[in-house]
Amino acid sequence: MKIVLQRVAHAKVTVDEQQIGAIGNGFLLLLGVSDTDTEAIAEKMVDKIYKLRIFPDENGKTNLSLKDVGGEILVVSQFTLYADCKKGNRPSFAKAGGPQLANSLYEYVVERLKTYGNRVEHGSFGADMKVELLNDGPFTLVLDSNEIC
Repeated sequence: MKIVLQRVAHAKVTVDEQQIGAIGNGFLLLLGVSDTDTEAIAEKMVDKIYKLRIFPDENGKTNLSLKDVGGEILVVSQFTLYADCKKGNRPSFAKAGGPQLANSLYEYVVERLKTYGNRVEHGSFGADMKVELLNDGPFTLVLDSNEIC
């Protein structure tokens, strides 16, 4: 599982010019699922997301978590995180999880995120989405389950 996490002042996702999800201060998560991912891996990734202390405290140090600041989360599926660009000029997505597995784990992550009590919004799996955000910092992290789990 790969997640591009961006600390944002606000973010939104639209499909066919209709807003389907929007948040204020918090995290925009671009979520990619591989063919070897499981719910156990998803659990560890969700736990890591909530424990990350990347919001500034009263002294400007990145010392506060999402819970500490009452942040929100917007999750968008992003199979292209598993693009393999080694050969040729057209990426291969052979390592990305198939649609059934990817959608199942995407929905699982969204539901697990909701259990922490923060507001969670999400995109529409498989749709042509437009994502707008104001990156705060900018502060962007790449979380890879091969390194975290």
